[in-house]
Amino acid sequence: MRPFDTPLSRDNNRFIKHDPKMLTQLYGRDDVTPYWVADMDFAVAPAITDELKRLVERGVYAYEFDSQGLYRAISDWYLKRHNLALATDGFAQVPGVLSGLAMLVNRFSEPGEGVLIQTPAYHQFAKLIRSNGREVVENPLRFEGGAYRLDLADFEAKLASGTVKIVLLCNPHNPTGRVWREEELKALMAIAERYKVLVVSDEVHADILLDGHRFTSAVGLGYDNVIALLGSPAKTFGMHSIATGFIYSPRAELIEAVKTQVDALYLGHGNALTTFATQAAYQHGRPWLDAMLAYLQETVDWVQAFLDEAVPEVTLVRPEGTYQVWLEMSALGLTPEQLKVLYAEAGVGLTPGNWFGGDYGQFVRMNIASPRAQIQDSLRALKAAIDNRDAITKGCSAPQSAGNGCC
Repeated sequence: MRPFDTPLSRDNNRFIKHDPKMLTQLYGRDDVTPYWVADMDFAVAPAITDELKRLVERGVYAYEFDSQGLYRAISDWYLKRHNLALATDGFAQVPGVLSGLAMLVNRFSEPGEGVLIQTPAYHQFAKLIRSNGREVVENPLRFEGGAYRLDLADFEAKLASGTVKIVLLCNPHNPTGRVWREEELKALMAIAERYKVLVVSDEVHADILLDGHRFTSAVGLGYDNVIALLGSPAKTFGMHSIATGFIYSPRAELIEAVKTQVDALYLGHGNALTTFATQAAYQHGRPWLDAMLAYLQETVDWVQAFLDEAVPEVTLVRPEGTYQVWLEMSALGLTPEQLKVLYAEAGVGLTPGNWFGGDYGQFVRMNIASPRAQIQDSLRALKAAIDNRDAITKGCSAPQSAGNGCC
């Protein structure tokens, strides 16, 4: 059995996605297998565990900061992994990706101004924009030839209106799994430059690449008015609850403004566990990551083959990156409420598509960073429920959603 095939023990833990109260609120029952939160069900790389053990076994937690060592480790990683040269003085550290995004929205826009997102969009984007008193401006992606595309005509029209202050880009894109190509990003950035709009790029899934796709960072395209949340090791290495976030800009005045804001809030350093575990991940985690990506690719291939043969009514939007799969279920002829009852009855805890925008109720997102045997059992159970959908959904009412939850 390979390491990624090993089920993790759920005894004596408080993982959000397994919380019985949350599952009951979302699905009307607490015995579903949860795929709704974007964290991994894989044990982390041994180098990370070894480093955490070393730190804990010292029994001392004095003040201990090493931001420059951290930035050097990240810079070395991006140079080797993505051929992207990053200067260590271009970084700022924040507690996490979402807190970093919220801080950037506050720093570079005013209440009532617009922040553009491309829908379907990671549901926390709209939430943090509205929570900060800004307006959500949607630039819906176009679905063509089995893949999502940027709608640059609509994008330019939204920027030309003068209401958009920030473009919040997501690359690789959550939930569709698109990895934006260099030519697509250049076209988008050229429009943003024309209207002098800041681009903030969430690149937290940059290392989760499938089918040989290549990641292009927004900060490597020669445009000045851009800030990237290169993210954190959270998604890459499964360090979700012990990771911080990293902001980068090639433009000195932008990163200095970010650092000033970070310093004013006393947010500019992590803790020793986070700091040195992150360094260990970037310095020694490559073999684990390569093996994990190969495993994910095999899982995607199995899901594709299974749906094509056994459940043709469900369409996989084949991901180019991330460990989320975006499934279209409109051919089933069910309402979004009936769909929710259907997969709850199957014991499969999927993320409702309407979390990602108002027009995606016929879609669901599924996190596949779990042992493949579990994925296979869940999709077979879903097929059985689909085959019996008339009886399952007759006169049904969906469980009340807990709202746009985590991750």
